[in-house]
Amino acid sequence: MTNAKIVVLSGPSGVGKGTVHSMLRSANPDYELSVSVTTRAPRAEETEGVHYFYRTQEQFDRLIEEGAFAEYVRVYNNSYGTLKSELQRIVQSGKHVLLDIEFEGGLNIKKAFPEAVLIYLLPPSLEELKARIVKRGSETPETLQTRFGKAVAELEYAKLYDYVLVNQDVYLTAQRIEQIVQAEQCRAKDNLHLIESLKGGQKLC
Repeated sequence: MTNAKIVVLSGPSGVGKGTVHSMLRSANPDYELSVSVTTRAPRAEETEGVHYFYRTQEQFDRLIEEGAFAEYVRVYNNSYGTLKSELQRIVQSGKHVLLDIEFEGGLNIKKAFPEAVLIYLLPPSLEELKARIVKRGSETPETLQTRFGKAVAELEYAKLYDYVLVNQDVYLTAQRIEQIVQAEQCRAKDNLHLIESLKGGQKLC
């Protein structure tokens, strides 16, 4: 019986979700990043089944009709979705699933998988968040203002998540996420088999 968890990391653009993901996976092989389905065309360096599962919009819509997605969203004329089968595959292999998705997707994952652990990453300050977005060098003054305003508005949804963490230090944030997941694995409702095994005379360790 696996006690692996589905772990959703969300947060405003520029908060450092991708870096935290990389830190977690490099430090602990028990974490695996879920591969999403997308209708956008693959980039030159991207590989099917590694970066995304690439599908046409017609194929994507068929997957919606079949109820294949735990969550999906349309962004800039392209669709993105998380397959229930992909989440189940990773969990059944004994690994924790890592998801990097927007808050709407996170809340939908929770509906489909109530045992999922939702963690919202906060910046140390709004000034720091703006500086991180600027540092990317990919924003015009207009798009920067739009992206920053959207990020600030989304902070309200952190209240709907299970946990919030301030991402001041990536290493420390990754450690805290691991501690949260370890604590979630110890919930009594997920370990009733241990109690019954002990009552049955089995040695647990």
